[in-house]
Amino acid sequence: MQRHLLAALGLALAMPSMAEAQSRLDFTLVNRTGYEINEVYVGPTSSSSWGRDIMGQGTLADGRSVDVQFSPSAATCEWDMKVVYADGDQSEWRKMNLCSISRVTLHWNRQSGTTRAVTE
Repeated sequence: MQRHLLAALGLALAMPSMAEAQSRLDFTLVNRTGYEINEVYVGPTSSSSWGRDIMGQGTLADGRSVDVQFSPSAATCEWDMKVVYADGDQSEWRKMNLCSISRVTLHWNRQSGTTRAVTE
């Protein structure tokens, strides 16, 4: 009986840690590119698959932000992100440490033709 009680207590104490680990990966994505973003993909760096578009049917207009909340299938802090713009162009970032990032702001540089991600 005491063994079952200890096991249940251990599981109950672990649950907040699992929820906390999941929420550590959530972040706010801010679009400052000057263009609408149609699709956003986030996948573990260790995987070659992007999975599903986390925007679903929605889009992210320039100057707007979206809270990205997801249930990761991999227990890792390093994630890759890909965005697809309304015109079909794409940008990718590798090895983003989502355990230490709470905000990602995307900026388009017209002179260099590149998009950079500023993390906080």
